[in-house]
Amino acid sequence: MADVARLAGVSSQTVSRVSNGYAGVTEETRRQVLAAMKELGYRPNSAARALKRGEFRTIGVITFSLSTTGNVRTLEAIATSAAAEGYAVTLLPVAVPTQDEVRGAFSRLEELAVDAVIVIMEVHLLDAATVVLPPHVQVVVVDSDAGGHYTVVDTDQSSGTRTAVRHLLDLGHRTVWHLAGPEESFAAQRRADAWRDALTEAGRPVPPLVRGDWSAESGYRAGLELAARPDCTAVFAANDQMALGLLRALHGHGRRVPQDVSVIGFDDIPEAGSFLPPLTTLHQDFAEVGRLCVRAVLRKVRDEAPEPGVTLVPTRLVTRESTAPPPAAEATPRRG
Repeated sequence: MADVARLAGVSSQTVSRVSNGYAGVTEETRRQVLAAMKELGYRPNSAARALKRGEFRTIGVITFSLSTTGNVRTLEAIATSAAAEGYAVTLLPVAVPTQDEVRGAFSRLEELAVDAVIVIMEVHLLDAATVVLPPHVQVVVVDSDAGGHYTVVDTDQSSGTRTAVRHLLDLGHRTVWHLAGPEESFAAQRRADAWRDALTEAGRPVPPLVRGDWSAESGYRAGLELAARPDCTAVFAANDQMALGLLRALHGHGRRVPQDVSVIGFDDIPEAGSFLPPLTTLHQDFAEVGRLCVRAVLRKVRDEAPEPGVTLVPTRLVTRESTAPPPAAEATPRRG
């Protein structure tokens, strides 16, 4: 730093201010210091700076899976928002969703020196008595109902599902079948519960739930069962990938979409508009979820800690060509 100061003709304090991004330095002086740093090959020592400030400017992210659209897009949004705040992200995937693995993940993140942690995982593990989160690490949780204990950011699963069901009922369908996600998934549980409640409140019959595992292949397998039922004229799939598999199964059985069966998904993945037919779906604002997670966790780091509770990000119905009124023989008079 002293060498940079001599070459730039400034004090070592000025070099420190520039390297740490502090204000109070003219643009001309800043350019001189940066040019001297480049010429001498000087790089600020982030480890020393962390020790001095007591912060590492790194956010840890713990997640179980990188194979689902929701987790990948949420992680991307978190990384983008963290970078905009000058923070790096350290990712720690947990291979097996057990309490021991969760404890181990937090231990490893402590060793990797992070200021805060964003957790993308199921609520039953976070509520387990044997899982003790490090008291000095600030935590925000995604996709959970653990708002009584943690700060939670999530998509409004229930409201989005009700919008999907209402859309199909308003088109005249007597009821709506549901292709649900895996039982262990909190999001799948919330969507299935909201689907059932929406039908019950509308006074409509609740068909047997059919379950997949988020994948297109599972959607196809479950879709074979639905395609064989002539009374099935509308299906709400818990994500777009399963809806894709369902479309294939319906096509294979000669059931036209949307003339014979309407299909609606959840996520609005970039490819949804290129399905055949283009998929009506619920748009999740993953960028906003990531932004709010980073904002909440940095508020905790800065001692502006939000209280435990849940912040819900609304969904938006994207109407395309996979939903339509049912065949005339199956139609129920539209509401309103």
